[in-house]
Amino acid sequence: MNQRPPRLLVLVGPTGSGKSAVAMALAQEFQGEILSADSMQVYRGMEIGTAKPTSVDRRAVPHHGLDLVEPQIEFTVAMYRRYALATLAAIQARRHWPIMVGGTGLYIRAIIDGLCPAPPEDPACRQTLAAEAAQVGSAALHDRLRAADPATAEKLHPHDTRRIIRALEVYQVSGRPLSVWQTATTGLAMEWRVTQVGLSRPREELYERIETRVREMVAAGLIEEARALQAAGVSRTAAQALGYKQLFAAFEGQWSVDEAIERLIQETRRYAKRQLTWFRRDSRIQWLPLDPNESPHQTATRVRTLLAD
Repeated sequence: MNQRPPRLLVLVGPTGSGKSAVAMALAQEFQGEILSADSMQVYRGMEIGTAKPTSVDRRAVPHHGLDLVEPQIEFTVAMYRRYALATLAAIQARRHWPIMVGGTGLYIRAIIDGLCPAPPEDPACRQTLAAEAAQVGSAALHDRLRAADPATAEKLHPHDTRRIIRALEVYQVSGRPLSVWQTATTGLAMEWRVTQVGLSRPREELYERIETRVREMVAAGLIEEARALQAAGVSRTAAQALGYKQLFAAFEGQWSVDEAIERLIQETRRYAKRQLTWFRRDSRIQWLPLDPNESPHQTATRVRTLLAD
């Protein structure tokens, strides 16, 4: 008898939608382990601003993908993919149920659909192509790309300079079109039973939840946490994290701390909108509208009904 492929639940949605609480309810009920798909929760010391699970939650349910590196390290999606695949395999070996939860769409896509194995950036080649684009225009480079890699050129606008340069770079460095490299991309969607569930709330409710959460973070010590991180130094990636970015600027005199908090609320709302735009492009996600009076355990029961047998 053939063994059934392992199951993976991926719980997505914008920040503030309540994903973490629902994942906790599911994990507790069905002996699950949670894998964070959050590009900022990988950093140690960024506790409050990234809304990491509490120590109580971590004792109740195994959590993975948290506190992987110091904030001075540049952490990449490729590094996350290696870690996550090994973690998911270990959870499966323990016969537990892996629940991937988060709002970093690129991390989730890297696991489900894989990463293109094309050669990494070649700075010298890229610099030469960028100089050429500045001289003759991106449309001329697009014409060259059409001759070398018509499939990729067809997908790119002639003014999409950054992606045109990347496609030409791959071709010049490897001798193979980017479109050929992309056909070698594989992810867990080809090997596991993957179910993606998106949690959605009415915009006004989501915005209210975001504001409440930001103010709770401030009350919990976000400002002090940000000061300590700035003093220790952080990587370019970590410095872009919502909350820290606005407060770092306040500490440097660009605006007041109070204004930084208001900016954080607005930027978090915009970020939530971008997350929704990203996730709604994926037709495989089953969306679950949430009732404001619904408990995480009630939502978890509804999520369970969406899982394929």
